[in-house]
Amino acid sequence: MNHHTELDTPSLLGPLDRLAVLAWPLIRIVTGLLLIPHGAQKLFGWFGGYGLSATGQFFETSLNMSPGILWAALAGGVEFFAGIALVLGILTRPAALGVAIVMAVAMTVHIPQGFFWNNGGYEYPLMWGLLAVAILLRGGGAYSLDAKLGLRI
Repeated sequence: MNHHTELDTPSLLGPLDRLAVLAWPLIRIVTGLLLIPHGAQKLFGWFGGYGLSATGQFFETSLNMSPGILWAALAGGVEFFAGIALVLGILTRPAALGVAIVMAVAMTVHIPQGFFWNNGGYEYPLMWGLLAVAILLRGGGAYSLDAKLGLRI
């Protein structure tokens, strides 16, 4: 009779368990890295963006967010600077809170277009907002400047 035990069977679980410590920094860092270019588009016109003045004009005329330049600066500033903070894991919870708020506002703007992002819906800001809430709840984690500096905020 051939009886296999867990120890006899090659498994990916061992290597995956050893790499699991990287899951949280991966989520935090990638979230930050993907937010930075969106902020840079609004603030500086990088990556095909329109810059602060044109983005502010769009916010005011198309989204009825007045003063548009202030709202554009807030949204772009949070995406850019909080994105950097998330990548580094510094002031992680305040940065994540800012992102969650910006994404909540963005959702309200996109709700009339429905759910799917390819139709201008709220899917994308919902996803980033939920990631921001998760980061807010958990903090920077062991591989963050917050942990290195002993910041417990």
